[in-house]
Amino acid sequence: MSERLKIEHLYKVFTDRPAPALAMLREGASKAEVQEKLGVVVGLDDVTLSVPSGSIYMIMGLSGSGKSTLARCINRLNEPSAGRILLDGTDLCGLDEHGLREVRRNRISMVFQHFALLPNRRVIENVEFGLKLRGVSAAARRRRAEEVLSVVGLARWSQHLPHELSGGMRQRVGLARALATDADMLIMDEAFSALDPLIRTEMQDELLRLQRTLNKTILFITHDFQEALKLGTRIAIMSEGKLVREGTPQSIVLEPGSDYVAAFTRDVDRARLFDASSVMTSLAEILRRSGRVLMGDASGAPGPAFVLDTDARVLGALNAAEVEAVKGGASLPPLQAPFVSVRCDARLVDVAGRCGTEGPIAVVDDAGRLMGRLEVGQLLARIGAQSAAGGRHVQG
Repeated sequence: MSERLKIEHLYKVFTDRPAPALAMLREGASKAEVQEKLGVVVGLDDVTLSVPSGSIYMIMGLSGSGKSTLARCINRLNEPSAGRILLDGTDLCGLDEHGLREVRRNRISMVFQHFALLPNRRVIENVEFGLKLRGVSAAARRRRAEEVLSVVGLARWSQHLPHELSGGMRQRVGLARALATDADMLIMDEAFSALDPLIRTEMQDELLRLQRTLNKTILFITHDFQEALKLGTRIAIMSEGKLVREGTPQSIVLEPGSDYVAAFTRDVDRARLFDASSVMTSLAEILRRSGRVLMGDASGAPGPAFVLDTDARVLGALNAAEVEAVKGGASLPPLQAPFVSVRCDARLVDVAGRCGTEGPIAVVDDAGRLMGRLEVGQLLARIGAQSAAGGRHVQG
């Protein structure tokens, strides 16, 4: 997956003379030490990360961690003090006023927490506003606005004013306005934080639905770890202006790396986060015969095996006795041994309900090709780790 956005050694110090603070930070001083000695506030301290194209990349942290400062530096609402911000290889920090205006109009769109709709403009006028600033003709921008309103399910509300809509609907208008410009990247800064819990969940589901269709690159700022887990392809966690942990949701929960990050992961429902592929056991080829492949325990230990065709699709299973007989030279018997097949992306909460079924559990991809075998003990251990984590005292 290619990189859409790359941030390299980015600093933000809120002062007209950042050099002394930058020198202290590069020598290892903390945000608090800089503020105590120089009286200036550090927003970002040597942040480096990469956002893959087509991903929902979550930036999260507590209040004052620097997450919103980072979002505003990307489109230079806040001017970075040092570092580079590369959008498809172009350093945004080096753009002049004209170049920056073009990026804001055409390549980066923002969705804010408090909607930022024009109260005296109808919904459709709000959606087409960015296109109007770009100079798109009235007819073309109206067509595009109508298309996007249909996508977000607000076509019949196009002639209403914002105050006539619910909070969730107004946020959909803000999202539609950002989508209408067809920008390369969306920055969503606490976009759902002001919504009621039920509406917030609906908007999260709506964003995931849209993403499956539009495949946008989205940088999403949040303070809610559950939201980050639900939406994120990758998560970056910030503290005191620094990036303290970055990775996939599953990797962060498995290896927090610090008490600060562990405090976020403590109450995560692991059964709903982890999938079958995260706990499966790899299998090895035992033998090939008559266009069939037997896949069993990689260690060679006796046990059941799966029978595959030459495209690695699961045809059936053999029990331990049948496997030993075939290894001794017997012909492949009829495939009558019971087995269970689950998709690699099936969540453990769903897989657990099938663990009582007789026979081995095959983990397959969406084409039915074998990826591994799921052991009940491994599944329970992964889910059970939540209880152990919850029992530890973690300091934030």
